[in-house]
Amino acid sequence: MAPSTSAPPKPKIIGLYGIPGTGKSYLADQLRKRLDTAQFTFFEGSEVISALIPGGLAAFKSAPDHAKAAWRHQAITSIRQECVASETVGIVNGHFILGVDADNAGSSVFTSADAETFTHVIYLDLSSDQLREWQDDEKRELRDLCRKHDILFALIQPAEVDRIVELLVDFRDHDDTHNLTQAKKVLDGVVFADGKDSLETVLEFDADKTLAAEDAGTLLWDQIGREHTLKDLFSSPLGYSYTAFRQATLLCEGAVADNVQYEAVCEAVAARIEMRREFANLMRKAKEHEHVGVVVVTCGYRLVWEKVLARAGLSWVKVIGGGRLADSFVVTGGVKSDLVAYMHDKLHLYVWVFGDGPLDLDMLGKADQAVVVVGDEGSRSKSMETQLAGAIRETGLRARQVLFPSTTLPRLDFNQLPLLQLDGSLENRLFNRSLQIFHATDKPATKLLMTPTRDSALAGPALRDAHRRIGWYLATEYLTLPDVIGLEAYTMTSVQSKPIEGHQLLGGAKTTIIPLMRGGEPLAFGVSDAFPLAMFLHAKEVSDVKASHLAGQTTVVLVDSVINSGKSVGEFVYRIRELQPAIHIVVVASVVQKAVVEDRSRFRLVLRGGGQVTLVALRLSANKFTGSGTTDTGNRLFNTTHLPNASSGGETDSAFAREWRRLGSAPCLEEEV
Repeated sequence: MAPSTSAPPKPKIIGLYGIPGTGKSYLADQLRKRLDTAQFTFFEGSEVISALIPGGLAAFKSAPDHAKAAWRHQAITSIRQECVASETVGIVNGHFILGVDADNAGSSVFTSADAETFTHVIYLDLSSDQLREWQDDEKRELRDLCRKHDILFALIQPAEVDRIVELLVDFRDHDDTHNLTQAKKVLDGVVFADGKDSLETVLEFDADKTLAAEDAGTLLWDQIGREHTLKDLFSSPLGYSYTAFRQATLLCEGAVADNVQYEAVCEAVAARIEMRREFANLMRKAKEHEHVGVVVVTCGYRLVWEKVLARAGLSWVKVIGGGRLADSFVVTGGVKSDLVAYMHDKLHLYVWVFGDGPLDLDMLGKADQAVVVVGDEGSRSKSMETQLAGAIRETGLRARQVLFPSTTLPRLDFNQLPLLQLDGSLENRLFNRSLQIFHATDKPATKLLMTPTRDSALAGPALRDAHRRIGWYLATEYLTLPDVIGLEAYTMTSVQSKPIEGHQLLGGAKTTIIPLMRGGEPLAFGVSDAFPLAMFLHAKEVSDVKASHLAGQTTVVLVDSVINSGKSVGEFVYRIRELQPAIHIVVVASVVQKAVVEDRSRFRLVLRGGGQVTLVALRLSANKFTGSGTTDTGNRLFNTTHLPNASSGGETDSAFAREWRRLGSAPCLEEEV
């Protein structure tokens, strides 16, 4: 076997810096007593150099500058190698700028090897007027170097040993993998709160400039009294990386170390933010529906947005965000995207995403429904326009836009980014459950209607007549209900030649009955008997349903004899929604397998997000039986039990087929009817 060529993982090595007299050595002794030395290894930079050079420090001090640089390079390399071998976190005491008493006064001794090796730097910020200039130079230069080389930089007082221990433990445990794991744990707590296993749809909102016009980060640093802090950070070489957001957390910790003071700052910031009324109303309505969840995912300050939501009476809405080390993670654009993918691919939820800026583009691309929130031109992101157009062009992003206020200029145009109205039609799509069920399982009539269909001696025309009677019964008993389709009155002439009131299916002439061939045809004829004005369309394959068949229609009734896994019916639902998204769909069947209609069944999951489907069945059955030949319903209906079962023709690669495969395997169950 060929040896592995992969590089060993980069160890975490933390530089402990500060001007002479800050107590680095004393602090290191204190840390040795407080930290697990099986997980941390301590190094004194000068001692490592002394051990490497023949003649020790005396020889080093007398060496020329280029030789000193080489020895420093070798010293930090040996530290890195030892940390890799021991699988420990290294803590290195070092100097950045040599002092006035040194031969090289005022020169930085931070090498390129240091930049490649250190993952974190803690700078001991000693209050000293006498050495202020030296210390300020070190802090400024070190901060810039750290931002250029993806190194976290923390300022802290030497006496704050507890906080330094907390930082070191955090640095030991934290990386971008750990970060995402922690974010997913918090999301799981939101999704599965109170044992909520009926959740189908999640509304995920960005916070800053989405839930409100304001940016909480800008307001928070204004409240602290520092300008351009975050702007300077995110315009540095770190950009909007994981390290940049972690650095923002350290900046906030340094600026407001006291948690009580931090809460007061967040309270003051929240008071300056006015949540968009339309989104607040949408969240309140979502709370009325147990299958709809709401979560706010923000790159900004969790506590601020919790307080904003509480002020709007929405304290039940959970916020996934950071701001403090205690939050245990930061939210980046990548984390936002990964959380949407996690909800969709692993938790099988239908996700609506609302976001406004470039950091939201990846999560918008992962959403089932993406909504770009467009604020007034003066406050919205200037770069979003170009990046949004690129995402639509290059990644196939399909999104809509909602305008705040409604008179504001849109992003791009309504062809590239259609307008979404936050009105009743959207709420119907969001809040109606994917599946509404009516069945006559326990009714006496069902016993009579089912008896001939279960008689093995019955086949051909007699069995087709039995199915036809079931279709008529289900149509008259259930499709006439207002919650399914309903009835409408019309005027007719009585036998006494007087005008009287009659009733017919609501919108009967705008209803299309589609049997799933061939087993659904006899049942569909019974439905057609009850509603003679409805169009009747034979469709063996989903492609047989054309846009012209649905034009001007308000309702489609799909009819099948037995629904086992729900795949065939689901495929037709997908096709109809593609052609006419707003059309009302009713499914009629004689027997439906109970597993098909259970919460979070594969069939329910594949229906999410496209509006409600109503299922009407004569009976729900737990009987699990695979029919073939003489026991197959279609064969018995048409006297073809002597023929071999037809091949399915193989798996297609339609959008529905890909979604069905993604949702996992489900048993295909046939009941003898």
